[in-house]
Amino acid sequence: MQTAAELVDDVGVKPIIEALGLSRSTYYRQRKAPSPPSARPTPARAMSPSERAQVLEVLHDPEFVDASPAEVHASLLTRGKYLCSLRSMYRVLAANKQVRERRNRLRHPKHQKPQLVATAPNQVWSWDITKLRTGVPFVYFYLFVILDIFSRYVVGWMIAERETSALAKILIAETFQREGIKRKQLILHADRGTQMVSHATAQLCATLGIQRSHNRPYVSNDNPYSESHFATAKQHPSFPGSFSSLVDTLTWGREFFPWYNHEHHHSGLAYLTPAEVHRGRIEDVLAKREGALQRAFELHPERFVRGMPKVQRPPRAVWINAPENKAAEEILRARGIMPAEGEVIAQ
Repeated sequence: MQTAAELVDDVGVKPIIEALGLSRSTYYRQRKAPSPPSARPTPARAMSPSERAQVLEVLHDPEFVDASPAEVHASLLTRGKYLCSLRSMYRVLAANKQVRERRNRLRHPKHQKPQLVATAPNQVWSWDITKLRTGVPFVYFYLFVILDIFSRYVVGWMIAERETSALAKILIAETFQREGIKRKQLILHADRGTQMVSHATAQLCATLGIQRSHNRPYVSNDNPYSESHFATAKQHPSFPGSFSSLVDTLTWGREFFPWYNHEHHHSGLAYLTPAEVHRGRIEDVLAKREGALQRAFELHPERFVRGMPKVQRPPRAVWINAPENKAAEEILRARGIMPAEGEVIAQ
């Protein structure tokens, strides 16, 4: 068998590279032996090893150890001392793998993300307070709302002239009693407002056997259901924007909340009303819907090209910050709920 060199001598280069589909430049480039990389000469103006060591020693000095290179450079110039350029300081730090945040800054503790799940009413409540404008600048009324996250049912609300933990305590206690909550049955979730983290609220929850949960600081997404509810309230046609008196504010609330609980078909509940879900009337309503669809299908089957339509059902589990799907499925199985294939977890 001929070697590659012998084959080239016999037939030439051109037929071989045409047969292989290569270009001549590629052949000659790959044939040429790579030359060893030449060492880059040290520039005459480069810092000597002793000078680099001196710069590093200054940057490590207790006076400058928490200062940025720019601050160190400026301080030295003010004292009439010049070691090197600012860019050279960064090169020295990079060569020693010390380019990082040098300043002594406050580091906030990492707060755990709340992960709550409700598979039935009165397992997790979310509560919050929002301001209602009046005709007087910087004067507000305060709307307290407690919401069941599974059914979106407003279990308790209050409108007051002040935002105090004493009023919040009264609302929580009365709602707890009215809903017939048992000890260790309920998780009460809220943000980190003054009223939510007050000693009075904490003491009440401990007395009633309510587990408390809070948002991470400055993370409003940890309380999405209350935020969404306030948006629904303030975008409702009956909301006036501002209120002239407490009586007018209460009149609005007494009309809005019955509508929200008993007439509003919630998109997150498969367009059931919060009251239907909270009071356990889901199957009765869905049976009526299924009957209506069945009659429509039997009357005009040609209009349903995909066959008998299915009734949309509300989610069986509602989360605040759901974990990854596999972890969520394990939690639901532990509660005796087998998630359906492809089921979307509401959160």
